Amino acid sequence: MNYIGSKLSLLEFLEESINKVVDKNCNIFCDLFAGTGSVGSFFKKKGYKIIANDIQYYSYVLNKHYIENHKELTFSKLIKKIPELKNIDLENRKDYVCNYLSNLKGKKGFIYKNYCVGGTKNKKELRQYFSDENGMRCDAIRQEIELWNNKELILPDEYYFLLTSLLESIDKYANTASVYGAFLKKLKKIAQNSLILKPANLIINKQEHQVFNEDIKDVLEKSSGDILYLDPPYNQRQYATNYHLLETIAKYDNPKIYGKTGLREYQSQKSVYCSRSEVKKSFKDLILKARTRYIFLSYNNEGLLTPEDIKEIMSLRGKYSYFTKEYNRFKADSDKNRDHKAKKTIEYLHYVVCE
Repeated sequence: MNYIGSKLSLLEFLEESINKVVDKNCNIFCDLFAGTGSVGSFFKKKGYKIIANDIQYYSYVLNKHYIENHKELTFSKLIKKIPELKNIDLENRKDYVCNYLSNLKGKKGFIYKNYCVGGTKNKKELRQYFSDENGMRCDAIRQEIELWNNKELILPDEYYFLLTSLLESIDKYANTASVYGAFLKKLKKIAQNSLILKPANLIINKQEHQVFNEDIKDVLEKSSGDILYLDPPYNQRQYATNYHLLETIAKYDNPKIYGKTGLREYQSQKSVYCSRSEVKKSFKDLILKARTRYIFLSYNNEGLLTPEDIKEIMSLRGKYSYFTKEYNRFKADSDKNRDHKAKKTIEYLHYVVCE
């Protein structure tokens, strides 16, 4: 998934930097602005117990699968609905179930009716986030997953696996430049292809992990770990508006929507880290509240907090320093549509060894 602030290209930098600071007795890694779970997943593979959190529900879904799921999925109860599953090897059942869902007949549900041309042609706002076919395919798959869950034909780990597979798959066919703050006027080539539900990867290990969908301050009050990794929003772009459609697909709660882009209400998910007037106080409160041995903060050189702000606050907890890495800027659209100040930015990994 092409995600604002994704650390996929910086994972080796993060690992190398963190390993230069921490001792070998660290076992618990807390990733409390988890996003798509790329950092938590990476350190999960390294053997850490992961505690992950994000205020966005779609992010919670992704992390419930990538972080919390750590055993093979059996789909044993779903055999009642799909008898052929009993003849499928365990490791192949994920693929079989996803293929079954991919072949469902489309339905004119909430996504089609509100985010496709066919469903909105007679409404005040014409929207084209997906082709009509893919909107209906998305509705059919999402409704079937919820039906199975309500009838207890799938376990929670299987439910989050299937939702993650749908979120990641439908995102590949979205008719956007990258985020859901706007849609394109004409269907781009990939958006014209038929949605295929691709099974999400499963990271198997022996650790038990925890995932939350709460305000980070509440998670800090009940959680502690060896390493606290923070990757908050850097600027005034709210994730809730840029990924509102993934939130709606994840929840499938038929929300009241408004405006040209069909936004859902998001006041409760607004991040104080996107507010110039609130970010410094909120960051200080967070740093002082953290119960951990090491704190690391990913932040780039164009963020609302200055390097001086960060040094001042993190130094309150102990010995402070930082690492840097130059990397390519995230672009949600082409150069001709946006005046980017620079093609590259500098990623800072600030850290403090807590006293």
